[in-house]
Amino acid sequence: MSTLNRPKSPHTPTVIKKGEKEDSFWDKFSTLGRKRGTREVKKVQEEGKYAIDSPGSPSQYDIPPEDYALREHEQRAVIDPQSTNNPEVIKLQRILVDWINDELAEQRIIVQHLEEDMYDGQVLHKLWEKLTGKKLDVPEVTQSEQGQHEKLNIVLKAVNHTLGFHQKIPKWSVASVHSKNIVAILHLLVALVRHFRAPVRLPENVFVTVVIAEKNAGVLNAQKFQEQITSEYDDLGMRCEKDAFDTLIDCAPDKLAVVKKSLITFVNKHLAKLNFEISDLNTDFRDGVYLCLLMGLLGGFFVPLHEFHLTPQDVDQMVSNVAFAFDLMQDVGLPKPKARPEDIVNMDLKSTLRVLYSLFTMFRDYA
Repeated sequence: MSTLNRPKSPHTPTVIKKGEKEDSFWDKFSTLGRKRGTREVKKVQEEGKYAIDSPGSPSQYDIPPEDYALREHEQRAVIDPQSTNNPEVIKLQRILVDWINDELAEQRIIVQHLEEDMYDGQVLHKLWEKLTGKKLDVPEVTQSEQGQHEKLNIVLKAVNHTLGFHQKIPKWSVASVHSKNIVAILHLLVALVRHFRAPVRLPENVFVTVVIAEKNAGVLNAQKFQEQITSEYDDLGMRCEKDAFDTLIDCAPDKLAVVKKSLITFVNKHLAKLNFEISDLNTDFRDGVYLCLLMGLLGGFFVPLHEFHLTPQDVDQMVSNVAFAFDLMQDVGLPKPKARPEDIVNMDLKSTLRVLYSLFTMFRDYA
């Protein structure tokens, strides 16, 4: 499987927390996230926070203009430092960093901090080429600030064209990305993840507090507002032709419930032979254990327990399990699943339904 052979970035695996997956296999069996302006940006953040958190109107404070990083009438948006400590924001950045590193592992590119590593367009250039399979005629390395701006401008034009921003204005720009605006960078990367259906699951409904700072008559005024970075969405799985499951989920939730019940009954009919039972199609198959055992039961062969992880401890082991089950499916004559192993691990309902329905179609009459 290509999923298993693809180089992985040197990130720390996401370990299953205690309580999420602490039952052993036998327990189951028995119980059924560089540039010169960094100092300026930090200064604006501090001023914005001071302007908002201090009592009374910010205009009451007569601070010498030379102490401001902003020019007269200039406006700048920065993330409230407190938002960077939000667990969901931290999780989102970690997932995006790991995704970029996985995609660019073959090129030995390692991203550690989104603001510091994405602002000059170099990593974004390589990421776009990897995702699209195309080449962009820009210099590999640019040292001067002007050269970075020029390269980033070309790269962002290509990215925006790919994402379909022909008339609509995106939530990022050359200026915002090059100034290491983390909000703009997050919006950009989330858009890439969703467009290319990356095999990751982003935390939903992530908001950050943004401070809009503006200098008028030498006085810094600031306002806060909530900016939404991610929303709820179910387009997690790989892109494929629309089928009955798209229609069921989008238009016929009543019929979807019937299909889910039928698949659960089918699965439990066979897992009962091992004293197993599932109740949730999304969560019960995400670690791949039941899928591996089910393939042995349906195919009439014993699956050696050392061939998969009975108690997977991280996401990589879950992906390995599902990929192994996919191999077993093709061994018994089923077509290549219309899903990636990561889609099952990320609990994409459509992908799980497609995989289980293919088993149901082939083995419905198997006792």
